[in-house]
Amino acid sequence: MIYLFYGSDTEKVRAKAFQWVAAARAKAPEAPYVRLSSDAITQETLAEAAGSQGLFFSKTLVLLDDPFSLAEAGDTVLENLSMLTESPNPVAILAPKLLAVRAKKLEAKAEKLFKYDRVESAPARGFNAPLVNTLAARDGRALWKEITLALRAGDAPEMLHGLLHWKARDMMQKGSSVWGKDGARTLSLDLIELLSESRGGSLPFAESLERFALTV
Repeated sequence: MIYLFYGSDTEKVRAKAFQWVAAARAKAPEAPYVRLSSDAITQETLAEAAGSQGLFFSKTLVLLDDPFSLAEAGDTVLENLSMLTESPNPVAILAPKLLAVRAKKLEAKAEKLFKYDRVESAPARGFNAPLVNTLAARDGRALWKEITLALRAGDAPEMLHGLLHWKARDMMQKGSSVWGKDGARTLSLDLIELLSESRGGSLPFAESLERFALTV
């Protein structure tokens, strides 16, 4: 089943999608959570996510993070809409600024629609530049501070993790004089491992993020 988060207000669409993820994980903490960024979306990864079930869990929570930012990933999602619709797993598609022709195809298949268009008069927290900049600077103490500030402001830990992992992938692609290519790749893997460990860990995800920041 598909849950579509879209609209012209990029920041709000992203925030609401990760709030939904956080609420779903709170209701079923034992269920696995899989986030696929655009560069990780293929026929194989979609099929695996859509059909993922196990002995101790009946459903997997899946988030497709901005698949239409890459043409190939977006086309793959559209080609597999029937599979995603028929999946017993809840599949959230985070797709800000979605083109109308693609929106219509997804709207016809989605179980629920969450559309957030930008209202110029409405204040918004916006993109958390200080958070990703402190990670890029490899300043663990400053990163810890930005994470605690964001959590106090109401940001979901899953959203913060998504931003951090996006920045790690961004540094892998564009390069980083601070982290280096190998360091950025290790950072990306560490963040993936952090998410995996949070499923059955003894610490709440928010506290795990704070502890991770101090190791940067």
